[in-house]
Amino acid sequence: MPDATAAKRISPILAVADMEETVAFYREVLGFTPIMKSPAYSIVERDGQTIHFQKAASEEVMNCVRGHTEIYIEVSGIHPLWEHVKSFKNRYTIKDLFDRDYGMTEFHISDPNDCLVFVGEPIAK
Repeated sequence: MPDATAAKRISPILAVADMEETVAFYREVLGFTPIMKSPAYSIVERDGQTIHFQKAASEEVMNCVRGHTEIYIEVSGIHPLWEHVKSFKNRYTIKDLFDRDYGMTEFHISDPNDCLVFVGEPIAK
């Protein structure tokens, strides 16, 4: 890549079964704001970071990606976010806050499309 080129942002594009349910999850649970919404394609944003969602072409596509898609969101201030997210344990599959041997404090939550969302922060020194 030429030195004058800079990567500005990397945004995952996730296949979704139900756009409204997915956007609502990222808004209500993880604090993202919808910045573009349509039945076929939507974008949510938080602190300058975006996640894109594309309506899956078929249930067959969703069968292929369910349980096989993961994203990692690194945050600062994981503890207040965790206090909010853990209130959704009755609605979503959540792994409680824990420390990883690679130096991150994390929790995991599965979104409505069974995409595993890792949320982590470097362990305080």
